[in-house]
Order: sequence, then C-alpha cells, then structure tokens
Amino acid sequence: MSGRLAGKRVLLTQADRFMGPITAEVFAEEGAAVVADTRDLTRPGAAEEAAAAAGWIDVLVANLAGPTFSGIAATELGDDDWQAAFAAMVHPLHALVRAVLPQMIERRAGKIVVYGSAAALRGMKTLAAYSAARAAQLGYVQSVGVEVAPHNVQVNLIAQNYVENEDYYPAALQAKESFAKSLRRQVPAGRLAKPREDAMFALFLASDECGFICGQGIPFAGGWVQ
Repeated sequence: MSGRLAGKRVLLTQADRFMGPITAEVFAEEGAAVVADTRDLTRPGAAEEAAAAAGWIDVLVANLAGPTFSGIAATELGDDDWQAAFAAMVHPLHALVRAVLPQMIERRAGKIVVYGSAAALRGMKTLAAYSAARAAQLGYVQSVGVEVAPHNVQVNLIAQNYVENEDYYPAALQAKESFAKSLRRQVPAGRLAKPREDAMFALFLASDECGFICGQGIPFAGGWVQ
C-alpha cells in the first residue's frame, strides 16, 4: 500500500470526537492502520488498556478534548472543575506516553503527536483551568521530547486554536454575526481552519518526513499566536 503512513500502526485516542474523526480519515487515506480508540481516558487504567489493546504502535496521536469552563473567574473556579481539566487532558497524556514509549525506544523509531491548544501560549481571561492544563501538556511534551530524541522518537504538540469542530466551535456559535466579527478582529487569517488542514499538519508530524522536530509546541492558529 502506498502513502505517507504505509505500514504504520497508529493509536488514535478519543477517535469519535474533537480531531478524532478527521484524523482517522486522513491517516487511513495515507495507508495507516488506525486503531481508533474511544474509551473514557479519565477512568484509571484506561490509557494503559488502550495502549495494550493496540499492541504494536508506530504512532500515538493523543487527541484529548477537555472541558473549557469558559467564563469562570479564577476566584470562582472550584476544585472539581480545576481537577477535571487535568484529569481529562494531562493525566491521560502521561499514562499514554509512558505506555507506548518503551517499544518505540527499543526499536529506535516512533512518533507521538499531541493535539494541544494555543491557550498554552497566550493568556485568555476566565479560562484558567483549561489554559493551565493545556500549558501542562506543552511542558510535558517539551521535556519528554528532548528526553527521547536521542532514541529517534519525536514527540510534538500542535498548539491550535480556531479550528472548526463541534467541541469548541459548534454550528450555532459559528452562525452568529458577533462570532464572525470577533473572528475577523482576533485572527489575522480571518477564518476558522478546516479540520482537514489541522489533520494534515498532524500527518506531517507523524510521518517519516518529520525526523528533526523534537519537543515542540507549534502554533496552528491563523496568526493568533505570534
């Protein structure tokens, strides 16, 4: 089979939401055998189960959507909401990476791509729990990325924002003129990215073409992050 991921086995988490469906489609088009996992990774042991069930893994795509708690001031942010953000986006990331790295290190080949957020790179008011969890993802990727780079394993994060999807930009929101005006005001590109554009970026990071990018959080936000 031809394609940029021909012969590669990919574990994709939360494959039924956020960037999951389009990533599965694009990667399969490029020849990957996609293990589309949909289990709730906030459950203890679920991440390890996903990795064990997938078996041989050439590429891990950590697709971890989480609650935003948008509009809640830091003074009003409760412990449950704070912990929920880390339970959804940070703890599963470490569990997944810890589970798949040994085999990648052993064969000196592997890719880990994390769908993160540009909220880790630019402050956004009343978004403290979400931003902190996304920033923790970035710090984790930076650290692990340089740790495993000598083993020819590349770990990178897409720091995205303003990508069209139902989790963050539902159709009802996109239909509002106020949102369209806000988009034009805040995003130099003046639009939302198409999900396929984002998935194609993930494809590059997961492919053999990308062997010299290690431990990076790369903005994908239409110029919103400078």
